[in-house]
Amino acid sequence: MMRTTSTGKLLRLTRLCGHGDGRYLFVPLDHSVSDGPIATADRFEELIRDVAAGGADGIVVHKGRARVVDPELLADCSLIVHLSASTPHSPDADAKVLVGDVEEALRLGADAVSVHVNIGSDTEAAQLADLGAVAAACDRWGMPLLAMIYPRGPRVTDPTDPVLLSHVVNIAADLGVDIVKTVFASPAERMAEVIDSSPLPIIVAGGDRADSLTEFATSALAVGCSGLAVGRRVFGAAAPRATVFELAGIVHGHPGTLLSSPSPRMAGAL
Repeated sequence: MMRTTSTGKLLRLTRLCGHGDGRYLFVPLDHSVSDGPIATADRFEELIRDVAAGGADGIVVHKGRARVVDPELLADCSLIVHLSASTPHSPDADAKVLVGDVEEALRLGADAVSVHVNIGSDTEAAQLADLGAVAAACDRWGMPLLAMIYPRGPRVTDPTDPVLLSHVVNIAADLGVDIVKTVFASPAERMAEVIDSSPLPIIVAGGDRADSLTEFATSALAVGCSGLAVGRRVFGAAAPRATVFELAGIVHGHPGTLLSSPSPRMAGAL
């Protein structure tokens, strides 16, 4: 079947996968809305510098942060603008709402947008409607769409159930998403079932896990995941740049050399 993806979206998807290997390492830095500050104001720019220099394919931030990022820091690292938000202070922290749109993200120079959907939450219907509306806007503007879609809410007993995860990632596919982010299945080997069920590239969230980050990353790639989205375990690390560098080596399959500043992806920096 012939795809009808626009030239603009193809160009942006190519930038998202700068190594050209079909794999992605994204570092979400949007947690300051949902969790509170992840770094001091002075340290935030240095954190982005570390993530880019370590070899991440993209960062995820809200629109306000995107406005103050030094463009030079993102010469070799994609910008993904997150359109969803909630806080733990509301009656329902799982009730994600849209706080931005695709046109705003385009004006900010975004390479993609992301939307968060919690399947099983009390506001699932509204979140699905938002995802569909953003997907339509992404088609109009040639913007790639990353869905952060999780089984999460009062009706979810096991968010790592591979059958449930297969359903979740196919919801994303059916509603017009380009890349889907979700949680890792348990047991780990059954994540292969989730991968096989989806026509989309699947990346998995790093989250707060008991296993080592290296072990988690290696397991995820071994069962067929297309990459990782690791936030807390990067910006909470003692050495974020070295952490990203190690993950990039696992995701893209080559060790490379850790440099002191960002360098062109295709020049063999990693």
